[in-house]
Amino acid sequence: MKRLQIKTAQNVNINFTLANVGMRLLAFVVDNVLKFAYLYFVYYVFDFQVVERVFSGDHWTAQAVGILVLIPVTFYSLYSEILLDGQTVGKKLLKIKVINEDGFKPSITDFIMRWLLRIVDFNLFILLAVYMYSLGLEHEDLIMGVCFIVGKLVGLLLIIFTNKNQRFGDIIANTIVISLKDEAKFSDTILMHLTDTYLPTYPNVIQLSDNDVRIIKDTFASARKFNDYKTLIKLRSKIIEVTQITSKHKSDSEFIDTVLKDYNYYTQRM
Repeated sequence: MKRLQIKTAQNVNINFTLANVGMRLLAFVVDNVLKFAYLYFVYYVFDFQVVERVFSGDHWTAQAVGILVLIPVTFYSLYSEILLDGQTVGKKLLKIKVINEDGFKPSITDFIMRWLLRIVDFNLFILLAVYMYSLGLEHEDLIMGVCFIVGKLVGLLLIIFTNKNQRFGDIIANTIVISLKDEAKFSDTILMHLTDTYLPTYPNVIQLSDNDVRIIKDTFASARKFNDYKTLIKLRSKIIEVTQITSKHKSDSEFIDTVLKDYNYYTQRM
């Protein structure tokens, strides 16, 4: 699978594994099975035809009820990704997730943009086919069939052939879909080895986030490797500024190492 390296504002490189076309296609299938299951339940189990008969004399009311029934399906991917932090049910099962190209959670505007542009990825050529059909051209059925198939393949082909496995909606919204499957080494995570007798020193470390700690750990490892004492000083100052910790260590390295261990201690026991 393709990997993407993102440089954070702190000049720390973070590697992500991009979700391949197979994973995204399977997630798409799962989500559509859920949509069809919902429609089947509404129209056959719930017997939506009864509702249509009740409002048979009021065409506009019947249409309005039909639209209301379709809203959960129409907006499914949009509200799912917003509420589930970049995932739908299908994406959760396949362990993939939408993030922006900077490595963080997309904004609601980003989610809306990539949802709206599904019309390009999956339905643009269908609209073109309808237009061509209205012109009364020869071989209308063939034209409609070809346009339908090609229209459904636009997003798939873009995912296959773009460098970041992006469909058109992803490109415009500056989003990517990553794999959450754990292929990283222990040293690449925020986890630290702690002994059973370890006692923490700085309770305020819980004010940090997982992403903060990942950046701190990566920066710390790089600074120690190249004996970059200036970076260690800046890192120590930034940690103190954010957490309001009063340092009990004279050494920058010892202080930062303790902060990382303390964070692991408290978060693993919460």
